[in-house]
Amino acid sequence: MEKIQLNEDRFFDSDPAIRRIARDLYEGVKDLPIVSPHGHVNPRLFAGNEPFPDPTALILIPDHYIFRMLYSQGIPLENLGIPATDDAEVEQDHRKIWQILGDHFYLFGGTPTGIWLQHEFYYVFGVEEKFTGESAMRIYDRIQEKLQAPAYLPRALFDRFNIEVLTTTDGAADSLQYHDEIRRSGWRGNIIPCFRPDAVTNLLTNGWRQNITELSRISGISIDSYSRFMQALAERRAFFKSMGAVSTDQGVFSPYTHELSGTEVELIFERALLGRATQQDADLFTAHVLMEMARMSVKDDLVMQIHPGSFRNHNRFILRRFGADKGCDIPVQTEYTKNLYELLDKYGDNRKFTLIVFTLDESAYSRELAPLAGHYPALKLGPPWWFHDSIEGMTRFRRCVTETAGIYNTVGFNDDTRAFPSIPARHDLARRMDCNYLAGLVARYIIDKNDARQMSRQLAYDLVKKAYKLEGSFDVVS
Repeated sequence: MEKIQLNEDRFFDSDPAIRRIARDLYEGVKDLPIVSPHGHVNPRLFAGNEPFPDPTALILIPDHYIFRMLYSQGIPLENLGIPATDDAEVEQDHRKIWQILGDHFYLFGGTPTGIWLQHEFYYVFGVEEKFTGESAMRIYDRIQEKLQAPAYLPRALFDRFNIEVLTTTDGAADSLQYHDEIRRSGWRGNIIPCFRPDAVTNLLTNGWRQNITELSRISGISIDSYSRFMQALAERRAFFKSMGAVSTDQGVFSPYTHELSGTEVELIFERALLGRATQQDADLFTAHVLMEMARMSVKDDLVMQIHPGSFRNHNRFILRRFGADKGCDIPVQTEYTKNLYELLDKYGDNRKFTLIVFTLDESAYSRELAPLAGHYPALKLGPPWWFHDSIEGMTRFRRCVTETAGIYNTVGFNDDTRAFPSIPARHDLARRMDCNYLAGLVARYIIDKNDARQMSRQLAYDLVKKAYKLEGSFDVVS
């Protein structure tokens, strides 16, 4: 049996001096609780607390990191059991799907997905055998057996993973039913919502008019004008906050911000209600809504996040067949200095306001984002996101932003995942890479060992709690 190789010094520098320091720093942070302030795990898992159905349904089908790679090699999504929006037949035999993953697992060599999965197999499910086409069925059966045990129920894994708080992402019209069920169950797991209004703030979203109708229903406000629309959003933000939310989030194509006059925005909204909104209308409306979200955050103290720069659903064939979030979102070049100017001019100096900005355009790190975060009190930099939450991506991020913004204008790490069992693996990788980066600074006598110890803890635990205003909300670890 060929075993999984997980060296204790994995991902650390090959230079022995740096490696020793990184190992020592990592020992000080590896067991800290996980704070996951932004992600996409479905709260229904923890409300029902039912056994996961099988390895394929748990690991492959929800994770576009996995199936996008398989699709890139010509394997149809139908063969991987990805649910279709039309009447197309998709593979229902989850063992057969798992075998496909095993036969093609070599594709993930050197990728973060391969790293996460090996960590997950070994530490979560106790699988020591290397995952290949030959071993796939044995590993499937081993994981399937584990999933039937009480120790592998969602809540038990949440506790075992040492998760202090987990934030989900929920639409403006979401009832938060499952969050309510979790609360009423008496379980002590801290799972909180995040307010994401994209479905009603992007005027060209498919089904936008129906989304507005649903927002009207759940808010109890008849939305027949822009002013009523904003009343509904304010009501929903207040409800989310009453359910424990500490943040909002918007996935926007561009971070362009611009405040329209009352007449201008009312006319745009009126055209949208009539189904006549143009692309220019949508772009201006989003720019204005970002200003409004900042204004509301100053008032209600919810942290504001923006995730710009993704060309969503680039593959229209996949969008038509399988819907959104199927691994075909592609980064685009993004500008921040001019686009964020109006928002930062109005709110960037307000110490009650926190804006966390993410990017898929790495070229903006040192050119724009680090200088902006190194000046404006309100602005903080989100961690490497999506395609960049990797060994090299995390290293590039720290090297590009630290000299200008330091680490205290960044917000630690968040895993941004739908794949619940991969959360410990993602945080472990981030902690190792941050420790390795700091070890390099120590080895070159840029900082001393005591500074590095303090900074490694900040990056692993303290910064994220401070940025998302979670300090004091949960037990503090000494």
